Amino acid sequence: MEKFTLGVEEEYMVVDPHTRELTSHDQKIVELASHIIKDSVKAEMHQAVVEVGTGICKDVDQANQEIRGLRKVVSEVAGSLNLRIGAAGTHPFSHWSKQLITPNPRYDEIVQEMQEAARSNLIFGLHVHVGIADKNMAIHIMNTIRYFLPHVYALSCNSPFWEGRNTGFKSFRTKVFDKFPRTGIPDHFNGWDDFKNYVNLLIQTNCIDNAKKIWWDVRVHPFFDTIEFRICDVPMRVDETIAITAVFQALVVKLYKLRLQNMSFIMYTRALINENKWRASRYGLDGKMIDFGKLSELDTRILILELLDFIDDVVDDLGSRHAINYVHKILERGTGADRQLAVFQQTGSLEKVVDFILSETMEGV
Repeated sequence: MEKFTLGVEEEYMVVDPHTRELTSHDQKIVELASHIIKDSVKAEMHQAVVEVGTGICKDVDQANQEIRGLRKVVSEVAGSLNLRIGAAGTHPFSHWSKQLITPNPRYDEIVQEMQEAARSNLIFGLHVHVGIADKNMAIHIMNTIRYFLPHVYALSCNSPFWEGRNTGFKSFRTKVFDKFPRTGIPDHFNGWDDFKNYVNLLIQTNCIDNAKKIWWDVRVHPFFDTIEFRICDVPMRVDETIAITAVFQALVVKLYKLRLQNMSFIMYTRALINENKWRASRYGLDGKMIDFGKLSELDTRILILELLDFIDDVVDDLGSRHAINYVHKILERGTGADRQLAVFQQTGSLEKVVDFILSETMEGV
């Protein structure tokens, strides 16, 4: 029986508390924090980014405990260096061109190949892994779960500003990432062999050297027995991260159970799902999405409530109802993007928005 374990990765911005600009931590945060949390902390391509990742967690409560602990350690270490960490999909005003790239052969190679697309990719995401060992089942779930990605993404929107401008998007982060190849909603695959053939062709023709250079919004992980969700902005609050993690886990379990009962959710094409992803990015919770079954538009909030109904019969077995209930709080209080925009409307100051992000990041930690 699959255990549906969890792993959560968050990327944080490193901020100078005086200027509120992004700043290089020269890998000192990683170096010092790794004495405490070992390899749960990592450098990223830009020196103004630090990434943390939990171990393999048996349920959302363990993931919650671990991610809070990681935020706390990284924040305290940053504080000891007179720096702060913040959780938002983009920094409100810092310019990527002023940020240093971490010296590392892998990053050098990516920058060499992707040029400005890589150098400008100064964004911060949430990655959620759900454990599943059966690769064909994982591919089936990846195919099916694509439909729900925009709904969960809408809950995570947390990047309305870019380079000092209000972009008009609730999540501009994905617009920045779209410049990379092999991103976005994946195509449909007929099974693990079909996916492997695709990967092998890319390796054989020098498009990639390994499957980790496939950066889709959801992927069957090439090296771990997990499905990895990569579509979301990093949320400001841990409670939001855990709610989203719990929703992804419950969706995987629900689709798994349907498949075992010889049932399935309807598969929709990437072209259709992309329409909803675009709307989620632009409007967050306040827009409409397409209900492809009814062939009509519905408020995104209504579709999210329908999604909660869809997974309701598995959440008690997973012990995650309390985590998923927080989705109602997000619907009520708004996403990180909504709250950032509210601060900006009240103060007219992007520095104040950064201060707000820094304080929200530590809320409950």
